[in-house]
Amino acid sequence: MKIAVIGCTHAGTAAVSNMIKLYPEAEITVYEKNDNISFLSCGIALHVSGVVEDPNGLFYCTPQELINLGVNMRMMHEVNDINIEEKTITAKNLTTNSIVHDTFDKLVLTTGSWPVIPKIEGIEMENVLLCKNFHHANTIIEKAKDVQNIVVVGAGYIGIELVEAFEMSGKNVTLIDGEERILSKYLDEAFTDVIEQDFQARDVKLALGETVTRFVGQNGHISGVETTKGTYEAELVILCIGFQPNTQLVKGQIEMLDNGAIIVDDYMRTSNKDVFAAGDSCAIRYNPTGDYAYIPLATNAVRMGTLVAKNLVKPTIRYMGTQGTSGIKIYDQNIATTGLTETSALRMGMNVKSITILEHDRPEFMPTFEDINLKVVYEEDTKRIVGAQVMSKVDVTQSINTLSVCIQNKMTMDELGFVDFFFQPHYNKPWNFLNQAGLQTIQ
Repeated sequence: MKIAVIGCTHAGTAAVSNMIKLYPEAEITVYEKNDNISFLSCGIALHVSGVVEDPNGLFYCTPQELINLGVNMRMMHEVNDINIEEKTITAKNLTTNSIVHDTFDKLVLTTGSWPVIPKIEGIEMENVLLCKNFHHANTIIEKAKDVQNIVVVGAGYIGIELVEAFEMSGKNVTLIDGEERILSKYLDEAFTDVIEQDFQARDVKLALGETVTRFVGQNGHISGVETTKGTYEAELVILCIGFQPNTQLVKGQIEMLDNGAIIVDDYMRTSNKDVFAAGDSCAIRYNPTGDYAYIPLATNAVRMGTLVAKNLVKPTIRYMGTQGTSGIKIYDQNIATTGLTETSALRMGMNVKSITILEHDRPEFMPTFEDINLKVVYEEDTKRIVGAQVMSKVDVTQSINTLSVCIQNKMTMDELGFVDFFFQPHYNKPWNFLNQAGLQTIQ
């Protein structure tokens, strides 16, 4: 069996690592246009801030490790044509410029995503950078050494983490986003207000509800960013607007969403029985709504890549869907979220309610305790849990993993009220704050 894998970051690495064990007789060939694999882009801000000094620690697998296991690793090879019906691949060796032709029995598409690059005047100027891969990270760090005024465009996770890292490095930072709030896809207003106040207290400029109209400068060097509401000085600009699936190679050959995300079934099969896909190139089943959604997260990617390997020969293990569970630490706030925010649920026309718990993490008789802010979103009619957010200076983010399981299993608020949680004064209260959220919705 000849298996061709296109792309080898998280989903690809997970698929290959498991296929080696499951199909020792298979001939596995990986095509990767970069010179590295398995880079954890979520660590870029940690590297920028100096928390992670050695960027090599942000890799968990190397090409040589897979070569040692018998995989044919074609690094620095860019695939420029795939014919699914004829089962052929054409790729260019980026080192020698030679062309490689290959065939496959099974094709694994783990081509990932790429940053959204808007058509804005001046975007081609020097020091207007993307933030996605290892080379981007190194360029950002090198460029940031010699500048003072930095603009980050995009207030998602990567943008927010970079703002914090640059501010802590003593830079003058401006954050621009078209939405009125930061992290608006992940958190409701009561949570984002706290983070925005933390940034403003540290003199970070928040240019929210503004759209970039032009990058300005002289002789190809950036000097400022113009928006619909103002102009901001900039010696370095980082674009963190979002990601789009990298699927042009197979467009029109397999089923996709309108944005190009490949549709896969519960066994990671595409509309062609011999083609599998995983990771940021795919649309996945979103449990809070039951619909397909595009949620590019490394956690989804490694799960899906592993399932590709398990199901490559025959359907074996079903994908359970996702809640889009994620977490972030900004200054001293530990934040995590899963499923829908109340804002996004209402925007979708869902009939939802929410409960907010303001509680201490430990009994008040203990020497110290911290505030916890928990919000749970649920359907009004069925009381099925569809989302949750938590924020605290103490790390209680694992509670969101618990609520992720609740959403996956379609649990109700009534059931949450009586789940068996342990009590120990060092860690929590007799009624866990998750229990309290459920109990307070019972009439």
